[in-house]
Amino acid sequence: MASKSVAAAVDWTRIYGSLNLGKETVSALQAFRKRHSEAQRVHDQLKATQPTIDIAHYRSILKNKAVVDEAESILKGFKPVTYDVSEHVKAIEAFETKAVATAEATEQKIDSELKGLQATLANIEEARPFEDLTLDDVSHARPEVLQATETMIKKGKWSVPGYKEKFGDLNMM
Repeated sequence: MASKSVAAAVDWTRIYGSLNLGKETVSALQAFRKRHSEAQRVHDQLKATQPTIDIAHYRSILKNKAVVDEAESILKGFKPVTYDVSEHVKAIEAFETKAVATAEATEQKIDSELKGLQATLANIEEARPFEDLTLDDVSHARPEVLQATETMIKKGKWSVPGYKEKFGDLNMM
């Protein structure tokens, strides 16, 4: 197996170019690679076929017939073990069902978030520049600002708390 992965990892075009091989050498290497891949294909095919064993041939060759009889009884009595995989299949199907449900829920969540982001983006693109905003626009968008301002005026507060600490005192006097 390791040799197959190494052979697959070889970059033949780079080898041909870096070694400055002649055309004849490159064509010979390519022919060799072709023969090798064909031999591998045939080998894999033969490996997959089930061989038939001629017991009569072994009876005629071997003197010890008891060995041949024992081998024949073992071959005839061989039964491949079957496993009940229905429980595994059910578990896999349950997992698959749960995964599909989770994926669909995630898809719906992402779609709703995407719609919200698209609406926000459209809102940002359509928004007026800050310089063009009026007090009416701000009070309409944020009524709490208007309420806080009205409360401050009623109490006689004409300065914003924390303004001097943040921006300093701008009075020239």
